[in-house]
Amino acid sequence: MKCTTLILPALLAVMSSTGALAAEPVAQVRVTFDRQHILASDAKGYADVAMQRRITIDDPARIASISKLVTTLGVMRLVEQGKLNLDEDVSKRLGWSLRNPAFPDTPITLRMLLSHTSSLTDNAGYWDVALNEDIRDLASNPKAWDNAHAPGTWFRYTNLNFPMVASVMERASGERFDRLMQRLVLQPLGLHACFNWSGCDAATITRAVVLYDSNGKPEKDDLHGKVPDCPVIAARDGSCDLTTWVAGRNGTLFSPQGGLRISVMDLARIGQLLLNDGRVGKTHFLTAKSVRTMLASHWRYDGHDGDIGEMDEPQRGSFFCSYGYASQQLAQGNGKSCRDNLFGDGRLHVGHSGNAYGLLSGVWIDPQAGTGVAYFATGVENAASGTHSAFSAVEESLATGH
Repeated sequence: MKCTTLILPALLAVMSSTGALAAEPVAQVRVTFDRQHILASDAKGYADVAMQRRITIDDPARIASISKLVTTLGVMRLVEQGKLNLDEDVSKRLGWSLRNPAFPDTPITLRMLLSHTSSLTDNAGYWDVALNEDIRDLASNPKAWDNAHAPGTWFRYTNLNFPMVASVMERASGERFDRLMQRLVLQPLGLHACFNWSGCDAATITRAVVLYDSNGKPEKDDLHGKVPDCPVIAARDGSCDLTTWVAGRNGTLFSPQGGLRISVMDLARIGQLLLNDGRVGKTHFLTAKSVRTMLASHWRYDGHDGDIGEMDEPQRGSFFCSYGYASQQLAQGNGKSCRDNLFGDGRLHVGHSGNAYGLLSGVWIDPQAGTGVAYFATGVENAASGTHSAFSAVEESLATGH
């Protein structure tokens, strides 16, 4: 049970005792790394204010859109196994026709879904599809489509792309997305992470980071050490019978677009994987070709070929200037209409940002320097308040360490 009336005074007391301003994050965590080592780490604030539990670098948070990058690691493993093809019409895997009604003859591929050029939009929703519902109902809603631009011709950052990706993954493997990601990605990499808390052990769940909005109100994962009663959106009658799952019917269930719970230490391990071209020690988790394909720019803003902000976050700045497969390439914008120079150094940094429920996050590598950073903050306002980019001031500070 959420005790907001107790949490807000506790939060104010914490901020008063530390001399912090109300606008400061409830928690902020940061880790820097190179190809082999953790270089530095820092953790400030509270994972759970009501419990007075301080944050650590090993505490897992709902990391928001960085989940897309991790989901794509699973996609690329299936591609390497020959179970998926980036250029195949995904309708063949889904078992039904995924088509923009304005362009019925244009196939939609995994490349388009992963690079946000599919012509899908978030206007029909993606966050409230219940256990007993079908993702086809979203696809049949005219609001789900950009009728002005054919698939493959226009960039629009769209969360719905990734539930579609998850449905394709399930159909190709016959496995439920949360379990498939444990087998393909999380367990092989030794990560104490999971989607929607499914697959995380009890010790990890007890370290859950509560997400607070900028007013200190709990928004997500106020668990108090208990496993959630239902890891997905329950059926409309309130039931949560996961044995009714059907492969590919509802890829929204475990939030492949944003539902990964992971610590910054485990994010750093993912960053090291990318810096090492897919190697974990002497083992090739992915081929160098797959990693380079993920991180390469597959769309770059030319001034008129995409929407460079976030549809469902109008207060967010215009920082989508170059995009790969669930990866952003920073410092590729013109500094005017497209301002993506998060680090303020003009250098290429590759990775992904995240924001949801008062959390802002990022994992970035500098391929030339062989270094990277992973971070998140909670209880922060999502606004384009940075000094040298369209990201927020909090993100600029965590990215650079200044």
